Amino acid sequence: MKPHVLVIDDEQAICASLNFALEDDYQVTTTTDPEKGLLLLEQKQIDIVLLDLSLGTRSGLDVLQEIKQIDPSVTVIMMTAYATIESSIKAIKSGAYYYIEKPINMEELELLIMRASEFKRMSSEIETLHEELGQRRGFHNFLGKSKAMERVFSMIERIKNIDSSVLITGESGTGKELVARSIHNTGKRINGPLVVVNCAAIPENLLESELFGYEKGAFTGATQRKEGKWVAANGGTLFLDEISEMPLALQVKLLRVLQERELTPIGSNKKISLDVRIIGATNKNLEQMVSEGTFREDLYFRLNVIPLSVPPLRERSEDLPLLIDHFLQKYCREMDMGKKFLSPDARRLLLEYRYPGNVRELGNIIEYSVALSMNDEITVLDLPTYVQENRPAFSTTRQMDSGGSLQIPIGIPMKEIEKKVIAATLNHFSRHRQKTAQTLQISERSLRDKIKLYAIEDQQKKV
Repeated sequence: MKPHVLVIDDEQAICASLNFALEDDYQVTTTTDPEKGLLLLEQKQIDIVLLDLSLGTRSGLDVLQEIKQIDPSVTVIMMTAYATIESSIKAIKSGAYYYIEKPINMEELELLIMRASEFKRMSSEIETLHEELGQRRGFHNFLGKSKAMERVFSMIERIKNIDSSVLITGESGTGKELVARSIHNTGKRINGPLVVVNCAAIPENLLESELFGYEKGAFTGATQRKEGKWVAANGGTLFLDEISEMPLALQVKLLRVLQERELTPIGSNKKISLDVRIIGATNKNLEQMVSEGTFREDLYFRLNVIPLSVPPLRERSEDLPLLIDHFLQKYCREMDMGKKFLSPDARRLLLEYRYPGNVRELGNIIEYSVALSMNDEITVLDLPTYVQENRPAFSTTRQMDSGGSLQIPIGIPMKEIEKKVIAATLNHFSRHRQKTAQTLQISERSLRDKIKLYAIEDQQKKV
């Protein structure tokens, strides 16, 4: 994409000549009205401004200061017919990149713009690197001024330098992994590794070997020694995401490692000492799982030394404007789309929507809208249909009403109820397991296990 140059000069002839000279290599917009120029800066992605020092009744230096207030990153080159050392120094001190005298030498101007473009590109890269470093070393990915988020920030500050286990709870999409990364990246273990394990994403038969490692020849297919995630995290932090999906048999081994602070890889007799902080995360009610016998009580208490709850987006609605603008800038920059803005009606719909998928869903909605909008203004029609209709993308009630009702007799055992609901939901979605799991708010692994437990595949025609 060509760099966008905005020319602000009160002489129409100069605007026209600069447009003619630069249009082959740059996207050029010109105006003789400084107020219109400032408005363009608010609405479009401008890279370089060619600004006249004298704009009729207005001073170019005053306009320069307003430009920098709107967008500090824009590169401004001052143009003047009466260059003096004093005016040049004032321009540079006010934030101008450089100045050029009139009548303008086009070769000199083109060289200056080329250097200014390179300067802006390098500045942008440096800023991006600073942001990435900040994200690694802090919790700057968390945007919010709400009381709910202030409590999360305060908790991170208090626990970052201790080694006690942390259990992060919260709905899907609230940012539980970001909390874990912030605890690690702001604490004393920052120079150690942060190893992330999604307990639901790794097949059950591989999870043990992934966590504990194994020796060569320990089992069929173990053609070489492999270091487990525990050992890889030594000196740092092991983040066990979706800890509720860990099989009961493996929970016993995890508890033993937490108690003894050492492990023995599969097929080995050698014990390895560990210095690892454990952070677990789940969107399930572990206390209920303990009472149901699907999660070990002793492991729950080992993990839940420091509980940390991440609030859903609907409980921090005052953060929505900040998050919307953050994602809008983020995806415009990533897609090289220039500056886009939301129409008042589109912004209103985004502020009214409830976000059952929380911050992750908000980010997806903004990414979708930025990608599909054809103009600088994102309108209501650019938003996903379900946002326009102010309904969740996946609505259990909506889906089950379409011939999907299920009658449950009074007194039927809970296990039988669970079996019937899973079977009916599977049938409703034509055996589509991902949609079934999302509707029932369980992982696909849990769904597979329950299908096997209740032999639902064989029962589907009887339900």
